[in-house]
Amino acid sequence: LFIREGRNVRLTPIGKIFYEHMKKASMVIENARREVMEYRDPEKGTVHIGFPSSMAAYTIPMAISAFRRVYPNVKFNLTQGFYYQLIERVIKGDISMALLAPLPGNREKIRGDILFSENIVALLPMDHPLADRSEIEINDLKQDAFVLFPEGFILRSIITDACLKLGFEPNIPFEVEDIDSIKGLVSAGLGVTLIPEITLVDHLPRNTVKIPLRDSYMRRTVGVISSSERQLLPAEQRFYEFLKQFFNRIERYKD
Repeated sequence: LFIREGRNVRLTPIGKIFYEHMKKASMVIENARREVMEYRDPEKGTVHIGFPSSMAAYTIPMAISAFRRVYPNVKFNLTQGFYYQLIERVIKGDISMALLAPLPGNREKIRGDILFSENIVALLPMDHPLADRSEIEINDLKQDAFVLFPEGFILRSIITDACLKLGFEPNIPFEVEDIDSIKGLVSAGLGVTLIPEITLVDHLPRNTVKIPLRDSYMRRTVGVISSSERQLLPAEQRFYEFLKQFFNRIERYKD
């Protein structure tokens, strides 16, 4: 299983295979232990959930806060990641569920439910020539510098694909992985961005303006996924169902 190299050792090819099987076996044993404990007292379980940075400031904290008012003893293990990484972690069993936007289409080994849909809006510096508009089109920004997530982030793909369909490739001199950093760079006047409206619900960054887009297709679904090959443990199943009911009530209130 091992090859000794001086004071260190490394796995042989067979050792790597054995290690992967042991990881899976350990996960099965741990899940069995958790399941027994949670069935004895499902109100003291742990929810293992992942989410992207665009949901870190408002969506996840709001949902967890509401849930813990009903189930104050449930614990949460929170994992932040990007879109495809979170899907893979759910499939592998590293996390039990994940909030994603948009909800993935038909994909093997996962199931999901749409929770709500949200607008994507433009965030511009306050001194931008279009800052006084009541709404704009994406095409109005084709001469601007964009501040976006790096390649591999789904929101980056949504925005660049929309620009390409309109006949231009966005100029992206700034790429950052954190939503607050994107807002900060726009606030400093270094570019514009397109951003989920929910990330601006609490406040606008200083020296910026939020402008709706006339492009009606610039909405995205937000949903929750879990593995189709494993059952959620009791506390996790309660949170999953709570998410559907919670956001359904919010959507009805908005209407």
